[in-house]
Amino acid sequence: MKVFLADDEIVVREGIRESFPWDETPYVLVGEAPDGEMALPIIRDTNPDIVITDIKMPFMDGIELCRTLRAQMPWIGIIVLSGYDEFEYARQCIQLGVREYLLKPINAVDLKEVLDKVSAQIEAERKSFEHAASLRARMENGGKFVKEKLVGSLFSDEAAEEDAVNVLEQLRQMGCPVPADNYAVIDAAFSPVATGQQVAATLAESSDGIVQVSPGRVGTRMLVTGGTAEETEERAYAFATSLVRELERLDCNEIRVGIGDIVDKPEMIINSFKAARHIRHLLVERTDEQAIILGVREMGEAADEKTPSVISDAKLYMSQNFNNPNLMLQDVAREVGMSNSRFSTVFSQQTGQTFTEYLIYLRLNKAKELLRTTDTKGSQIAREVGYNDSHYFSYIFKKNVGMTPSEYRSQH
Repeated sequence: MKVFLADDEIVVREGIRESFPWDETPYVLVGEAPDGEMALPIIRDTNPDIVITDIKMPFMDGIELCRTLRAQMPWIGIIVLSGYDEFEYARQCIQLGVREYLLKPINAVDLKEVLDKVSAQIEAERKSFEHAASLRARMENGGKFVKEKLVGSLFSDEAAEEDAVNVLEQLRQMGCPVPADNYAVIDAAFSPVATGQQVAATLAESSDGIVQVSPGRVGTRMLVTGGTAEETEERAYAFATSLVRELERLDCNEIRVGIGDIVDKPEMIINSFKAARHIRHLLVERTDEQAIILGVREMGEAADEKTPSVISDAKLYMSQNFNNPNLMLQDVAREVGMSNSRFSTVFSQQTGQTFTEYLIYLRLNKAKELLRTTDTKGSQIAREVGYNDSHYFSYIFKKNVGMTPSEYRSQH
């Protein structure tokens, strides 16, 4: 199980990072951040199973982080850290589906106990969902089958565009949270098809109605809904990324996922589907073994020809600003004119590294240069490459280079 930590107190982060016996447990700490705003893009990069978050943090507190994760990635298990005087916050967390609530100060034994409990819950839900998906695959009638057929009719080339409004109204009457203000279609293909369809259905079931699925001949088509265009795009990319991750975990192959345009009218859903399908067909010609997720900016655009130059601009901007300790994914995405999720996905696809991995690469490269060529103190080097916390810099350096900064300096 991959674990992510969000807490503005350096002492707490250090304590959990250094004192908890990660190597002796089935858990791995994949990232950390001092506030929710910084945590979100890293969470999208690292796809953790469990997020541990403090309640009171600057910029975006734990409540807002929980609310955002609940809306965009509801399959993540959340553990909240808090003080004794924050009962009202705890109550809100429970309403947001938080799994466990830990009072500070915490120790390794308590944390292990809670991680085990949340991990067991997640595993049980996965098995339950897989069992439910297996049953559903054998059913050819009932409400879920009807829903899938209705959703599938939105993607039919033969359907009249005006039929979309009626279909969405029928889905609403069956309890689906549609119509919505904005829509996006995901078209996915994978092998084996049955296994992948179960995965897609399982994720959709845990999305609180955000995603509706319709099985197809080679995969699954999904309708994603949202309030704003940006929210819908964020949800589509988050869902597609999680889908690919789960498919890879189950050793599926030939994974190809296309994301269509964001549209704001029911009759335009078919256009979003056609764009997603076109992208997915283009991906068949690619030789990459890894899954590829692409979106389109304009109706009918086969692929974004500007992507390579956009990524070059992003890398240039990062190389000029990596020493800014507050540099975040959304800053670079804004600079190159992309949404956070789309930039995160395209950057990973084009470079083979997540945004966070590349930022660490830039910072540590400069740090190694300064360690080799100057007598500057390690704490000063940490600040010069973008780390306010010298202890965290040393931790990141050793984790990636295999030795401490001082050991590196002595060897070079």
